[in-house]
Amino acid sequence: MTASQTPTTAEELRGAGLRVTAARVALLETVRDGDHLDVETIHSGVRDRVGHISLQAVYEALYALTAAGLVRRIEPAGSPARFEGRIGDNHHHVVCRSCGVVADVDCAVGEVPCLTASESHGFMIDEAEVVYWGLCPDCSTASTS
Repeated sequence: MTASQTPTTAEELRGAGLRVTAARVALLETVRDGDHLDVETIHSGVRDRVGHISLQAVYEALYALTAAGLVRRIEPAGSPARFEGRIGDNHHHVVCRSCGVVADVDCAVGEVPCLTASESHGFMIDEAEVVYWGLCPDCSTASTS
C-alpha cells in the first residue's frame, strides 16, 4: 500500500491489533456511515450488512473498537451512549434538549486540548470534552409555533 492509498477497514482493524471479522468490518462501517448512533441502531445496521448478530456481540465489538481508538463513545447526560467514527481531532458536540439529536462542533479556540483549564491540579491535560446544550432548529421552530 502506498502512502496515498486509504487503508481498507480490514487493514485498519489489523493495524489496531484487532482480529478482522465480517461483524467488526460491518460495525465499523455502520458507525462511520452513521451520525452519533446508539447501540440499537448500530445493531440493526450490522444485521442489515451481515445477517444475524447478537446484541452482546455488538457491545463487545464496540468496546474493542473504542479501546483501539477506531470509534469514539460519547455519553450526553440523560441519553444512551452514542458512537461515532470521527476520532482524533478533539471535537465537541451540541445536543438538543428536546429530541436528543447530536451534532459535531469543531474545537472552540486554540490548540488541542482546545481549552486551557484555569487549574490543572497537576494533571497533564491532553483532551477537553465540551457539550453544548440547546434546541435544534426543528425543536426551536416547534416550540415557537
